[in-house]
Amino acid sequence: MATEHRRRGWRIGFSTRMLLLQLAVVALVVLLSAIMLGWLTYQRLGNEAEGQALAVARSVAASGDVRDATAALKDAPPAELSPAALARGPLQPLAEDVRSRTGALFVVVTDDAGLRLAHPNPDLLGQRVSTDPTEALAGREVTAQEQGTLGHSARAKVPVYAPDSTNVVGEVSVGFSSGAVLESLAGDVLPIAATAAGALALGTVASLLLGRRLKRLTLGLEPEEISALVQDQEAVLRGVDEGVIGVSQDRRITVFNREAKRLLGIPIDAEFVGRPLDAAGLPDFLAALLPAADPQSPAVEQLVGSRVLIASARQVQPSRTPGRRGYRPGGTAVVGTRAPELGWVIMLRDRTTVQSLTRQLDAVGALSTALRAQRHEFANRLHTVSGLLGIGRHAEARDYLAEIMRTGPLSYPAEQAELLQDPYLQAFVGAKSVEAAERGVALRVGPETLIRGRITDPQDVTTVLGNLIDNAVRAAVHGSNPDRWAEVEVMDELSAGGGTLHVVVADSGDGLAAPAAGPAGSTDARAANDDGGAAVERIFAEGYSTAKGTPESLADGGGPAAALPDAHGQGFGLPLVRRLARRRGGDVWVADAGRDGGPGAVFCARLPGTVEPQGTGEAP
Repeated sequence: MATEHRRRGWRIGFSTRMLLLQLAVVALVVLLSAIMLGWLTYQRLGNEAEGQALAVARSVAASGDVRDATAALKDAPPAELSPAALARGPLQPLAEDVRSRTGALFVVVTDDAGLRLAHPNPDLLGQRVSTDPTEALAGREVTAQEQGTLGHSARAKVPVYAPDSTNVVGEVSVGFSSGAVLESLAGDVLPIAATAAGALALGTVASLLLGRRLKRLTLGLEPEEISALVQDQEAVLRGVDEGVIGVSQDRRITVFNREAKRLLGIPIDAEFVGRPLDAAGLPDFLAALLPAADPQSPAVEQLVGSRVLIASARQVQPSRTPGRRGYRPGGTAVVGTRAPELGWVIMLRDRTTVQSLTRQLDAVGALSTALRAQRHEFANRLHTVSGLLGIGRHAEARDYLAEIMRTGPLSYPAEQAELLQDPYLQAFVGAKSVEAAERGVALRVGPETLIRGRITDPQDVTTVLGNLIDNAVRAAVHGSNPDRWAEVEVMDELSAGGGTLHVVVADSGDGLAAPAAGPAGSTDARAANDDGGAAVERIFAEGYSTAKGTPESLADGGGPAAALPDAHGQGFGLPLVRRLARRRGGDVWVADAGRDGGPGAVFCARLPGTVEPQGTGEAP
């Protein structure tokens, strides 16, 4: 481990490697460019030297003295072509004079056989030239850079014509040393070097700036760490049970996991990454979470489809801990509504199941309370039977037991509870009647109640019936009628394909239709306005609540207590039960909005597929 730690400690970071690589590339490009520029400059100077040699050679070849002397030596005897004779002849001093005046390396004149008639080195006179004179002797001018007896040079060869004739009698070869060309190049080296140095410096600065920006964009992470983070993020986003939506600082969606799509009722194959949050067609409450996102902001509940979701948003900031990746000295937390440096994370949690289980647990708790309340009554009844048997009054004991069996083992406050033949409904409504009695409300079962079958979906029935009863009890409590009551009628409609349960719930509250002047703080009958039908339907809107003290009730001057969504007044009960019923092919609606002073509103519900004939399936 120590060796591995030391190896990691000495490892060059990604940003440093990128900087060194960029510098190496820039240096290589600048070096190659400088070499190419130098080579092109050398070629240009060489071409200029060839052009200068050609001009001198043409001038010499066109001289009448050169043409006459060369033509005279064309057929001269060998004695006149000896080095000594040629050195004293007219061509040698003429050629040397031209060489000295022009600065040429050599000025050579040959005859038509390629023998030197004039040469800077007298010892070479009369000898054949070292380079091929064929092209010039054929009447063509030639320029080249070749190696000769006097060294490498840029040279030109021009034919010499006989006087007043087109016959070639010789050639003139003029050359300028390549050393002189290099000396000329040396004068251009300084600008080339300065240009290369400037380009290298500019490339270095650009590489440094690019490296800093790259480090800032990657938060100082190495490629291996970024790859690991991406893999970890994918694993976490697929593994968590919450919906996660990432939003960048410019309000574009960067993360949208599968659970978030499932909770929002969006197809799994839908793609949102890269799209603006405000234009993605998502529920409006998601965008509304961002401006107030901070660690102290509470989560909000929203009804989406048939689900109750808890949504929260948090700002994402770089690390503020020294030594951590992304730490920036002097950084301060974002305040107000200014966009955070990295964006936001929206978390979605499903509360639907929790609410359903809570309601069922409340029902069980109420039933347990009722059982405890009846414990003494059970004991008294047993003592009565025991006493009758003890004194030999067997007939009276038998009649007493028959009465107990007829009225049931429990004495619920609910009036006519015996009409509920289903044990689940009887226990649930009985427990609710105990709660209602504690609040001074008489919960009774309507005389039209008729249950012939058995409940097959207790969860949905509990959700719908419990919401409506809770709202009715609350309406009766806050209503102006001193006779506080709530009434429930339940009827089943049996069929071969599955029965339908019909529920009617009424109360003694102040109803929904009139904006009654109820007692101070009353939450009944304050939602209605001139558009009565719209006001009634308003109670089924998502998030609308008339619970005392809620923002909606304060803004609207209160509201109908009977329209309260659930026991907590969160504005999700009625929308939830309506969607639940409609999902089954049924509905929840207001049959009568009621009136001020009572009776109150009448709610109806139709729940298909929740009952079946007795003796079918398993008991609930």
